[in-house]
Amino acid sequence: MQDRRVIAIVGATGAQGGGLARAILNDPESGYAVRALTRKPSSPKAQELSQLGAEVVQADLDDPASLVRAFDGAYGAFCVTNFWEHFSPERETAQAANMAAAAKSAGLRHVIWSTLEDTRKWVPLEDNRMPTLMGKYKVPHFDAKGEADRFFVEAGLPVTFLLTSFYFENFISFGMGPRRTPSGKLAIAFPMGSEKLPGIAVEDIGKCAYGIFRSGPEFAGKRVGVAAEHLSGAEMAAALSRALGAEVVYEAMDPEVYRGLGFPGAQDIGNMFQFNRDFAQDFCKARSIELSRRLNPSLQTFDAWLELNKSRTPIA
Repeated sequence: MQDRRVIAIVGATGAQGGGLARAILNDPESGYAVRALTRKPSSPKAQELSQLGAEVVQADLDDPASLVRAFDGAYGAFCVTNFWEHFSPERETAQAANMAAAAKSAGLRHVIWSTLEDTRKWVPLEDNRMPTLMGKYKVPHFDAKGEADRFFVEAGLPVTFLLTSFYFENFISFGMGPRRTPSGKLAIAFPMGSEKLPGIAVEDIGKCAYGIFRSGPEFAGKRVGVAAEHLSGAEMAAALSRALGAEVVYEAMDPEVYRGLGFPGAQDIGNMFQFNRDFAQDFCKARSIELSRRLNPSLQTFDAWLELNKSRTPIA
């Protein structure tokens, strides 16, 4: 391990970071070593990474000193936050600032920051097309990440801004899978109209990040958007129909109706879908399927992902 470049991976037991950790650990010729950062080194997921060959270290995004220690001596770092753990954009922004400061302190040679658009650049707070949330955001879990980009820039870091896409796993774990309508039909419902939505498997986000690290300085200072496909709601429903062997239809909801569904984060997600719909051309253009496949030749289409995960896709 001593002759390998160490990549410190924030969220190594989570979705994106876990995908990157496994991509490196599964490639014996990678030339990289994994330093898996986690709050709970004794957790089953952390121990699984340790058994695969990762160095597991304790670190907390709210504890700057722990990040400085965890980044020390590393070549690069993968930085990510989890808004859905606490629903606080201010905390997410502070965590990003902590990571940027620690990366600068460690003199890292390449940082990947998993970010998203600050939607207020498209929809100012005074724009009433969608409601302002928490007093100063349109899509809090987007805006906080986009706002935090500046910390990595101001620190003078060789950073790649990784723009992610809609997780295919949302059909499993986020309650977005097919549901029975009163008429008995299976349906998925999003406030996307007929516009396309970039999507990707979370494991492939990690593999794309690995491709960025392997590319060296080529992507330093650049924004790289990843997606496996750009699909409309109707196209996603058709793919689900093929995989599940039962007809699934797409129902286009009004964003205001979606915002009123009442689940935690419904307003945020409703605004997100409306942003994706109203600015679909910009949103899709920022996420290149061709570049994603270059970074990750094993990139899964939605059909391929469903074939592997159809038994895990719940029907409500």
